Amino acid sequence: MSQDKKENTWFDKPANVKKIITALCVVCVLLLVAEFFYHKHAHFGVEELFGFYAFYGFIMCVLLVLAAKVMRVILMRDEDYYD
Repeated sequence: MSQDKKENTWFDKPANVKKIITALCVVCVLLLVAEFFYHKHAHFGVEELFGFYAFYGFIMCVLLVLAAKVMRVILMRDEDYYD
């Protein structure tokens, strides 16, 4: 196969990407609603708050992305560093 012609995959179609994002949002909402139906055995009082793990996970994900951006600036080398 030549390099000029790129084969389209299932993920290249915007409609399919929208389906994946919608499915992930539905799963997240269902998991959040599931918190009404089970008892938590929390070690700390804050863990018993509704949606604590969802919000904690989201905040930690955002902080990881921000930390990676800062680390990229610190750790980035020139393109010809190893030459």
